[in-house]
Amino acid sequence: MTRRQLHLNAFLMNTGHHEASWRLPESDPYAHVDLAHYVRLARIAERGTFDSLFLADGPQLWNNLAQRPAGALEPITLLTALATATEHIGLIATASTSYNSPYNLARKFATLDHLSGGRAGWNIVTTAGAEAARNFGLDAEPAHAERYARAAEFLDVALKLWDSWEDDTIVADKAAGVWGDDAKIHPPRHQGRYFSVEGALNVPRTPQGYPLLVQAGSSEDGKRFAARYAEAVFTAQQTIEDARAFYADLKARTVAAGRDADHIKVLPGIVPVIGSTEAEALANERVLEDHIVHAHGVDRLERLLQLAPGTLELDGPLPSDLPPESAVEGAKSRYTLIVELARRDRLTVRQLIGRLGGGRGHLTFAGTPEQVADTIELWFESGAADGFNIMPAVLPSGLETFVDHVVPILRARGLLRTEYGDARRTLRERYGLPRPANQHVIAPALV
Repeated sequence: MTRRQLHLNAFLMNTGHHEASWRLPESDPYAHVDLAHYVRLARIAERGTFDSLFLADGPQLWNNLAQRPAGALEPITLLTALATATEHIGLIATASTSYNSPYNLARKFATLDHLSGGRAGWNIVTTAGAEAARNFGLDAEPAHAERYARAAEFLDVALKLWDSWEDDTIVADKAAGVWGDDAKIHPPRHQGRYFSVEGALNVPRTPQGYPLLVQAGSSEDGKRFAARYAEAVFTAQQTIEDARAFYADLKARTVAAGRDADHIKVLPGIVPVIGSTEAEALANERVLEDHIVHAHGVDRLERLLQLAPGTLELDGPLPSDLPPESAVEGAKSRYTLIVELARRDRLTVRQLIGRLGGGRGHLTFAGTPEQVADTIELWFESGAADGFNIMPAVLPSGLETFVDHVVPILRARGLLRTEYGDARRTLRERYGLPRPANQHVIAPALV
């Protein structure tokens, strides 16, 4: 019997996920706008036979510019360039349903799927924050539930657009002079609360049918949305117990939504800091923590917790009277995770900033390659994960170390493929997912 294998995604963020990574001697502070940097990272991840790589994004300028490299290249454009530099790895871009239109975004992802040979994925976000809202003519961000209601209609329209061409619409009959069959075009003619979309997409149905659908919110609204639509979920848990609970809950919700539980893959984030010995790994972690500018961390934490500037004391605990998650309209699940982490481990603000510096609430782990592999295997085998979102603290060195030293251990244990094989498989196939049937085509009855 073949052993179930991990799904690995490389989450790429400029010089690395640790906020101080750009300050290391090895780091290039301009890497975030350098195509060669991303090509190198994509090829390293492909050498490690990762299923996919992922780029985060948001329609606003992130961070205090003093803190870390800010600004980001538009991800679908960047991934289109990476499609020509790679052969197998999936290419997942973040795009907001709050600040895009379904027709344009469906067209962009269809184009990426065609140009990459079926390797496109969409990380669907609803985009929290008043900063983004004001960039699009709004005075404040829409309410949390409102953003998810819009996202659901957005997805329904996008699916109609991707299905507006049947797979065999193109006839290409040169002798008869017939290129395509108009009877196999299905305009959405959608009239809804948020969108009015009349015509068919101007891109044929893609190799995957539509891109792999990824989601990253863990609030109640987020989990309901994931159960209905998502095929992979990027999530953040600090403990294996919390990860198991989230995994079981999301799989049950998916079944309740009428879907196969195996058709949604749960990938927690992990920030591995690796050394040849445990002492070396911890020393590497301390070097990063020593480069944190705590004033930046306090400012970021106050904004995330929706506190007035000057509220937090660096060597004191978080305030005891923080509002509950229900009162938060921003990133609800991340808010709760950070508050619970601080309360559970009795962290001062300084200690909390150190814990968040590497992964913003994702699991951080310093250890040897064997210890990192052990942690991954334990979570994978005990119902906490279908794979992992690998978030190197420093790039490119952290990804290179993971591929060169952790990947061989996972392969030796039968947890990870040793090669992609000759076939040009789609991203859906890498994730063990079926190609979706076109909603306008009636499947033949079984005899």
